[in-house]
Amino acid sequence: MSHRKPSSDTTRATIRDVAEQAGVSVASVSRVLSGNYPVSDDLRRRVMKVVGDLDYVTNAHARSLAGGGTPTVAILINNITGAAFAHVAKGVEGAATLRGWLSLVGTTGDDPERELALVNLMRQQGVAAVVLLGGAYDYDEYQLRMARFARSLDAAGSRLVLVGRPPLEGDVPATTVDYDNEGGAYAMASHLLSAGHRRVLILPGPAELTTAQGRLRGARRAFEAYGVPFEQGLVRHGPYDDEHGYGAVEAALHEILDFTAVLAGTDVVAAGAMQALRAAGLRVPEDVSIVGYDDIPLASQLTPQLTTVHVPYEEMGRVALRAVADRREGDAARRRSADGDHLVLGTHVVVRNSVQPPPTRR
Repeated sequence: MSHRKPSSDTTRATIRDVAEQAGVSVASVSRVLSGNYPVSDDLRRRVMKVVGDLDYVTNAHARSLAGGGTPTVAILINNITGAAFAHVAKGVEGAATLRGWLSLVGTTGDDPERELALVNLMRQQGVAAVVLLGGAYDYDEYQLRMARFARSLDAAGSRLVLVGRPPLEGDVPATTVDYDNEGGAYAMASHLLSAGHRRVLILPGPAELTTAQGRLRGARRAFEAYGVPFEQGLVRHGPYDDEHGYGAVEAALHEILDFTAVLAGTDVVAAGAMQALRAAGLRVPEDVSIVGYDDIPLASQLTPQLTTVHVPYEEMGRVALRAVADRREGDAARRRSADGDHLVLGTHVVVRNSVQPPPTRR
């Protein structure tokens, strides 16, 4: 049996390539892919293995990518109810609509395997771009597989776009639209330290998520700059939801940790932390100051209004779509280029009413 592959990474595999490598007829491959005819499990396994090995995309999708249909952008988001990245999706969709593109939205449920599977599915569907929103998972296998999909998308005339996460390592053809995540955390921790706080309960987010890692690095760097010892025992990892904020503060109070401020990884976490402080009979900010991150509408609706880090989420979405469209509609040399683009937007602290100097006595 022949195991010939397409002559280069940029040559699209054909249905004949799949049939030859699987040792079956073109008609058999067509039956398996259409799903409209009964085929044996053995035949389906053999054909689908070769389809995966060759990164085969059906001709209908290839024609769409070649310009025969309306360009479509797939937006993959961890949680569709999450306010921060819903604003990114709004920015992507708005910019896509202005160009006459269609938008699809899929959710990953914070599951890296589902995220990888959806990226692969969107590649097979022939979308013009796959936009991933939110932090990435920091382990080698995930990074390697995502890089493989990025190259496969590029070979198919599509583009992987990473929004709100670091670029993939190495020479990977992907566009990254990020924000100064670490710098925002540095500025926020500095704000607390300059107000006189020294013992800060830090809730950066899930330990394996690059977003949380960057926010923790920024906070740690601020403590070093101020010459204040950084206490790892005051760091509590967990999901970006209000339940974690409530539970982490409740547990810290139960352990009688003498903290005077809470640095929450998101505004939603901060809202939960604020509830826990009130339930314990503590006032914000008179007894404990609290800050967030994201500057979603919730931040200004809380009482007191929340001091937080503003992230230009909607603008990130617009920039991401423009970057893809400019590359797609640009000159031939740029379209053939496999280099990565990395764009970084700034963040800043929004000072409201949830911070004041620590009380002299608890």
